[in-house]
Amino acid sequence: MNMNSKNVTYSTVGDYQLPNLTLNQPRKPLGKYGRLRRTYLMNHRPVLYNTMLLNGSLYPHLMEVEQTAESQMQQTMQGLLKQNPAPNKEQHQIGWVQHMNSLKAQAEELVLNELIYS
Repeated sequence: MNMNSKNVTYSTVGDYQLPNLTLNQPRKPLGKYGRLRRTYLMNHRPVLYNTMLLNGSLYPHLMEVEQTAESQMQQTMQGLLKQNPAPNKEQHQIGWVQHMNSLKAQAEELVLNELIYS
């Protein structure tokens, strides 16, 4: 059988002949936000997830979400630091760490609500 000028081969499993299908996508590992988006799609939007998986657009979508989330995190952190300057790191190490963790949590909450869980 010839589909889109590619030969489709079949393997016999029991009484069935199944097509030998492979995904030809570069497999760069997904980061945190790509994995979160994939999990969200699998659990809450299974029809969209399966459609994207079968037509080959899932991995590019996840990589785009990953890159967008990373850049938005950096921009949001910079904006929050301008609004709320951190204490002196040399004199107040613990206070600086607490402040930066708080800003990171705020930025991450925005990214998760706007990109991952939408």
